[in-house]
Amino acid sequence: MPADRPTILATSGGFRRGERTDVAFAPLVLHAVELSGVTGRRPRLCHVGTAMGDQRWWNAAVDEAGRVAGIDVVHLNLFTMPPVDDVAGLVLEQDVVWVGGGSVANLLAVWAVHDIGPIMRRAWEAGVVLAGVSAGSLCWHVGGTTDSFGPELRPVTNGLGFLPYANGVHYDSEARRRPLFERLIADGTLPDGYATDDGVGLVYRGTELEWAVTEVAGKGAYAVRREGDGAVEERIEPRVLPGAQ
Repeated sequence: MPADRPTILATSGGFRRGERTDVAFAPLVLHAVELSGVTGRRPRLCHVGTAMGDQRWWNAAVDEAGRVAGIDVVHLNLFTMPPVDDVAGLVLEQDVVWVGGGSVANLLAVWAVHDIGPIMRRAWEAGVVLAGVSAGSLCWHVGGTTDSFGPELRPVTNGLGFLPYANGVHYDSEARRRPLFERLIADGTLPDGYATDDGVGLVYRGTELEWAVTEVAGKGAYAVRREGDGAVEERIEPRVLPGAQ
């Protein structure tokens, strides 16, 4: 059963250390599954690790997290080649697509070569929940800030643009993120947008932000808009998810 409307969960979180495993699905991943509306069977999640080069050790950790959570996991590896001829068919069979963090610039370049953007749009419109962390949050938006090009943060402006906003990730844990995000919105490099502290996610239905959620109590989301020659930030109080720390 697909989500009843096109849905994106864009986050700065989703994984934590497991009790008996290296990695466990944290409440944000479980919320993505909840948003899909799946009932009566094990949920299906496609993990996309392009931004970290499809590292097999991480895929194994995600597989283990899926087994513990009762979620069937497949991987859309693009290195060294896609795993199937029909990539669209693989993606459309899923309840959730979860895109991992890493280099958003490299992710967008590799996706362009393999025409992944149109496949993701088709899945989104069909009710597959698109979700992810960091690079996997930025990619659905127009752009944001990234360290893909070096230690100094720079703008990325060639996101898929399913959501017509800028996106700021790791807003509270990397000191340079917030001032650059606001400056880029103020000077028009980026459109108005939304940002998340670590552990927070933004839920979009269609292209409208409907609510924010968090797996870490006390964290926030933010709306940032251009006003005159500057930018104005407004805190959005997220709903605390079950199992939050």
